[in-house]
Amino acid sequence: MGRRGHPWGRGLLRARNRARRTVHPSEAAHPIVAGNSYAAPVRNEHLGQGLLHQPRLPFSAVRLRIVAIDTTGEFGSLALWEQTALLEEVTLHAPEGFSQILFEQLHRLLRRHGWDPASVNCWAATSGPGSFTGVRVGLAAVKGLAEALHAKVVAVSTLQALASYGQAPLRAVLMDARRGEVYGALYDAKLQLVGPEVVASFGQWLASVPNVPGVEFVTFDFTPFLPAVRGTAFEGVPVRLAPRALAGAVARIAAEKFRSGQASDPLSVDANYVRRADAELSWKD
Repeated sequence: MGRRGHPWGRGLLRARNRARRTVHPSEAAHPIVAGNSYAAPVRNEHLGQGLLHQPRLPFSAVRLRIVAIDTTGEFGSLALWEQTALLEEVTLHAPEGFSQILFEQLHRLLRRHGWDPASVNCWAATSGPGSFTGVRVGLAAVKGLAEALHAKVVAVSTLQALASYGQAPLRAVLMDARRGEVYGALYDAKLQLVGPEVVASFGQWLASVPNVPGVEFVTFDFTPFLPAVRGTAFEGVPVRLAPRALAGAVARIAAEKFRSGQASDPLSVDANYVRRADAELSWKD
């Protein structure tokens, strides 16, 4: 396990060219390529050494290139963004965690598009809330690679990425936090946080949501919460379901933040656990 608390090992998932796909860790079988001159700045973490195998390219004509990673839940995803367009988003399924599969999938994704890792301007990841270990895996990956390649990092809240799939002026975003609680927040149409991100029971959080025209719920699955809204003023509020793959949304948000000067140096980026004290107990990683 590396100094930042992220184990990396063997892993290979089958992938097909230029199509959104779901891959399963049972297909893992191949080690990540290691050994190169850019691995040293990662400080013995063995993070993505295969990705750093190629020499640097000159930046005579810089294009905005972003790699986005989401590993905060059982389903994760990777995405490539260039200039103003999403090139590809890959869905990953890793119920046992992403530490064994992430870098091999990332290596394959970059290779499919002919990207040298040194040409990536910005590495982006969901910073939480979500699986405690999953948050650390994704952030450690982008921080290690960005530090080694002298690139910038953008950390995106999982709830903000969810909010990007809404359509209403006010988006009540929530996701399962386990132990009978939810992570919740209110975002506006510009994806600006209206109220703080919180962890609470669904009923407690619902009481803080304004019942006004133009509000909607945004989540992965609203089925568990339907009984709680029946017979309340929120029963007819629209529900927008987001896909499990969030990396494309993360890349889009990261592009806006990068252009507005909100990208950060790798060492200044931190996780957004929301429920930090008992995060280890909240998820079975």
